[in-house]
Amino acid sequence: MRKIIVEGENMIKLRYPLISDAEAFFRILTEGKFEYYYATIPESIDLERKWLERREHKRKNNLEYNFSIIYNNILVGGCEIRIDKENSHVGELGYFVDREYFNKRIATEAVKALEKIAFEELKLVRLEIRMDPRNKASEKVAIKNNFEKEGLLKKVVKFQNGYFDNIIYAKVK
Repeated sequence: MRKIIVEGENMIKLRYPLISDAEAFFRILTEGKFEYYYATIPESIDLERKWLERREHKRKNNLEYNFSIIYNNILVGGCEIRIDKENSHVGELGYFVDREYFNKRIATEAVKALEKIAFEELKLVRLEIRMDPRNKASEKVAIKNNFEKEGLLKKVVKFQNGYFDNIIYAKVK
């Protein structure tokens, strides 16, 4: 199993998620403050386990690379590289961190690690980070990692009963 250690102020580790991470992920996602997070929040620990079980298939088929973020030996969030189905040289980065660990540069360091994996191991050429324009914390993560703002995508995300704008930041190798 791959373990990636990012050395910096916070010393985080990224590792492939384990089924045993389901309870922690469920707590983080259901108790978190994710107003601008456009992904389905799990309805139960069992559904989160099932979601985690599908990650290996996604990884083996070069669709997604998901990681658990470990800080001081505690699971504090998750992150991923999602490969664009139409353009396999492009990856979209996503991340979330437990609200108890906000403002500790954890997401910033996780993105640095994802970037290294994406460019060096997966040989991607372009990385994107998309976020709701109101998600200032996520925008700061992109800026701190030297991603360039490319523009506003109007009503690009369909989530539940609405359509939402996204700002897109990108970095090319």
